[in-house]
Amino acid sequence: MSGEKESLERLVERVDELLVVLNRISEDLRSLSASIKSMVGSQAAQPVPQAPAAVSHEVHEKRNSVDDVRVAFPEDLEALLSFQEKGDYIMVKPKQFLGSENFAKIASAVRGLGGEYISAGKDSHFRVPKNS
Repeated sequence: MSGEKESLERLVERVDELLVVLNRISEDLRSLSASIKSMVGSQAAQPVPQAPAAVSHEVHEKRNSVDDVRVAFPEDLEALLSFQEKGDYIMVKPKQFLGSENFAKIASAVRGLGGEYISAGKDSHFRVPKNS
């Protein structure tokens, strides 16, 4: 009996691990969906330009504004972050300690936008390039 119980406990642990992975994938997909919706909304709101290169340039500029980056995060996570335009990137900085789960969700959303995490002690932040 104890062998079966140990086997079931290991199975439960593996299922829990899979749920964590699936939740991260789900968050990545939500982020990707928000980015795509933002791009589609930007394209629909613009007049049709003559040159295809102009379309790409305008879409990238619009897609990477502070508001477009902000939209990539669920409301609960957005409330934990400040957003600021800095030169050629948008800085996303935590307002408070995030914890590992929130940090992972935010990092995933930032990666989905082509960004990265900058570890700099108290000045640590996420960067999302404006023209990714």
